[in-house]
Amino acid sequence: MGSAIHRALVRHGFHNLVMRRFEELDLRDGAAVERFFAAERPEHVFLVAAKVGGIHANDTLPAEFIYDNLAIQVNVLHQSWRHGVKSLLFTGSSCVYPRDCPQPIKEEYLLTGPLEKTNEAYAIAKIAGIRMCQAYNRQYGTRFLPVMPTNQYGLNDNYHPEHSHVFPALIRRFHEAKVAGRPAVTLWGTGAPYREFLCSDDLAEACLFLMNLPPERVFDRPDVLFNIGSGTDLTIRELAETIARVVGFRGELQWDPSKPDGTPRKLLDISRLTALGWRPRIGLEEGIALAYGDFLARYGGSATAGPADHAPSPTP
Repeated sequence: MGSAIHRALVRHGFHNLVMRRFEELDLRDGAAVERFFAAERPEHVFLVAAKVGGIHANDTLPAEFIYDNLAIQVNVLHQSWRHGVKSLLFTGSSCVYPRDCPQPIKEEYLLTGPLEKTNEAYAIAKIAGIRMCQAYNRQYGTRFLPVMPTNQYGLNDNYHPEHSHVFPALIRRFHEAKVAGRPAVTLWGTGAPYREFLCSDDLAEACLFLMNLPPERVFDRPDVLFNIGSGTDLTIRELAETIARVVGFRGELQWDPSKPDGTPRKLLDISRLTALGWRPRIGLEEGIALAYGDFLARYGGSATAGPADHAPSPTP
């Protein structure tokens, strides 16, 4: 997400961009974050850094997911207020909504029911970030804008064999199986849950679109919050079949129902955003081809190693 927003900013003519990678600035370190804001004095902030991962990572590392994300959010949001940031966009996740939510999911469904247990720690951290944005807006008059993106994919994704999200995980699995000539690939769960996916470059355009709107069109309610998605979903089985076709894997897809499926369905209602004039542009198969091409370019057709998954992502 961070690299997609950076590409979008450059594409739209913004040049005075301040970027830090995790190796340069650990956003969990409050003193380091304070020094960064005091030295750089950014006017606009896109807070996309986070500890993220798929079902397995969320379910096995809950302490890391809640601590890292709470620390990042508290430090960046508070220092943004202290140093007079004009506007800030905070990215959450669709998992903040209740597990058994009415579909499609409206922004007002937040905190109306129990969360999905497998990613509860991450969801609680992101809910705290939403409420912190809204609280600072109400008390201090800040313009902190929380947005809830759906599942993303695209360039520079994380292809770690255990801790990646479903989309890059499937690309890697099918590519490796194709190269090795395997007759079948076994996938987690039943394949029945529905998921919505959005290319990260479409997400970045939505973020810039919102940040460029007049404040009165965005901050017209105390509980300001925007879903960002594609507006359509498909089953994990359908997604797997589509990715396998684009990657070129012709073997059998087998499913392991002993593994968790996660939330049955997560389709975001994006009418609040589309009413302002934004629409996604990149179709699913086009996006898969872009992501797979990037995977091949980065790993040269080999997936023996992936990017580190235990550090928060790069920080624009």
